[in-house]
Amino acid sequence: MAAKTDDDQDTWREFKDAVNMAPAEIEKWLESDESKSVGAKSGGGESVGHHSGRRIVEILRAKKADLTDDDYAHMRKVVGYVHRHLAQRPSGDVTETPWRYSLMNWGHDPA
Repeated sequence: MAAKTDDDQDTWREFKDAVNMAPAEIEKWLESDESKSVGAKSGGGESVGHHSGRRIVEILRAKKADLTDDDYAHMRKVVGYVHRHLAQRPSGDVTETPWRYSLMNWGHDPA
């Protein structure tokens, strides 16, 4: 495996900041009806965010030295999604909203 670049180190830090849920917490969330009720569906019927959540769990559980360029690309995608979505926070109580549920599929609980 090639040595990780400074960009990869920055990506790792940004990813760890954006993903504030533990792997087991994400897995439990992904099993919920609320998790499955949100997001744009891909060809197989699973939403893009739901699929991303499963990939996030894999990345979090992997040894950092084993992460691939594809893993780092996905981490950058997660960071971008979380930052964009947080900027669209609706007013009021967001506890039981599709906005929060979508973020949680991507490993971030804003509550």
